[in-house]
Amino acid sequence: MSNKKRLSDIKWSVLDLAPVVEGGTVSDSFRNTLELAQHAEKWGYNRYWLAEHHNMPGIASSATSVVIGHVAGGTSKIRVGSGGIMLPNHSPLVIAEQFGTLDALYPGRIDLGLGRAPGTDQLTAQALRRDLGSMGDDFPYQLEELRTYLDPERAESPMKVRAVPGEGQDIPIWLLGSSGFSARLAGREGLPFAFASHFSPDNTLPALELYRNTFTPSEILDEPYAMVGANVVVADTDEEAARIATSLQQQFVNLVRGNPTKLKPPVESMEGIWSSYERAAIEQQLRTTIIGSPKTVKEKIQAFLDETQADEIIVNGQIYDHQARLRSFELLAEIINEK
Repeated sequence: MSNKKRLSDIKWSVLDLAPVVEGGTVSDSFRNTLELAQHAEKWGYNRYWLAEHHNMPGIASSATSVVIGHVAGGTSKIRVGSGGIMLPNHSPLVIAEQFGTLDALYPGRIDLGLGRAPGTDQLTAQALRRDLGSMGDDFPYQLEELRTYLDPERAESPMKVRAVPGEGQDIPIWLLGSSGFSARLAGREGLPFAFASHFSPDNTLPALELYRNTFTPSEILDEPYAMVGANVVVADTDEEAARIATSLQQQFVNLVRGNPTKLKPPVESMEGIWSSYERAAIEQQLRTTIIGSPKTVKEKIQAFLDETQADEIIVNGQIYDHQARLRSFELLAEIINEK
């Protein structure tokens, strides 16, 4: 008897960077985000997470808590959260209050995923934080401060500063990572862990192994729970999916060149757009990008699940055409639910 996980055995979720497309506006992005979230809810996805990035012309979710409220307000069942809030950019008290507010408005549906990277370049990080300080090294202390605002019983002495809303609210905290640091911390604290395989494939298996090996049961989890990110582009044919995926490839070319742009329309071929060096670097970084027809994607995503043994997979779809993006997530939902 095989104990191999099938696609339908695990939960599936959506990671949204609220893409701003060439020729489109930020308002368009938020309309598209809400429409995708409403469809994702209907198609049975488990959660819908938005990511904090700054100084990126093609990403509209910088005020992440605000966009979470927009999405939660326009949906009814799907969990909505951050994938993630970059905690070093913020005071832990502010995040406790913001997510306490979201949880009070949408009880039992809000997730707080936390990362320790800036989600941007050094100059922008300085503009956000005013003081670069420790560059994420004090993340464990910030995490503890945040958790203590939510649960004052963790404090060693009575709290003089209290998070209202926030205090006493049960808001699930996830740690996000693209390396081993947060994997070890999530394991030690007995928290769920989400790994950014969609842009850090080389570290995926070592980080998951580290998380599972260091996991200590907590009042939150008895055993490790790992969610893994993947870029997925599904279309009716392999050729059409490959064409649609060139928007993501162009986005990464511009990132590598230090010139982030809005999400560009697809092209027939990347030849002449990227150099052979850029192509090799980007194909390596996007190794866990799964592109193709439903048949191709089903095989590739099953292999990805076999390799990672993920408890949940969160899917990013950087697709220029909104209808094609909806179609990609709809086809993926059909693949997952095939018996």
